[in-house]
Amino acid sequence: MTPRTGHLTLEVVELIGEVVSRYHDEYDEAAATYALTGAQARVLGLLSLEAMPMRRIAQKLKCEPSNITGIVDRLEARGLVERRPDPADRRVKLAAVTDEGRQTAAKLRDSLNFAREPLGRLSDDERTVLRDLLKRMLGH
Repeated sequence: MTPRTGHLTLEVVELIGEVVSRYHDEYDEAAATYALTGAQARVLGLLSLEAMPMRRIAQKLKCEPSNITGIVDRLEARGLVERRPDPADRRVKLAAVTDEGRQTAAKLRDSLNFAREPLGRLSDDERTVLRDLLKRMLGH
């Protein structure tokens, strides 16, 4: 086997998959406590960082813009998100969190323990190495 398909590589890929799966499971569980789907919670969390057009949300979450429109519609109906014109281009609408949406996103983020608990077992130096390796893997 080559290093790209060797035992160590396969083991690392499996472990990354397990981390991602556990994170999504916990995220979905936490979202449900706020009567949100996992997808709604992810959109809300993303928008709590900055307002953005639907197309950009879809790119970040790797899904179709039409899916994002429906999710934003449901979040807007609950008063968690609003649409507003983009100051840079008034033809474009931005999805942005409301104050209630920002508070809900913060509570949701605070309720997620999975990522914090395992990372808490690592030293600051180990977390820095892990972060830098992940950035390198992603080409950042």
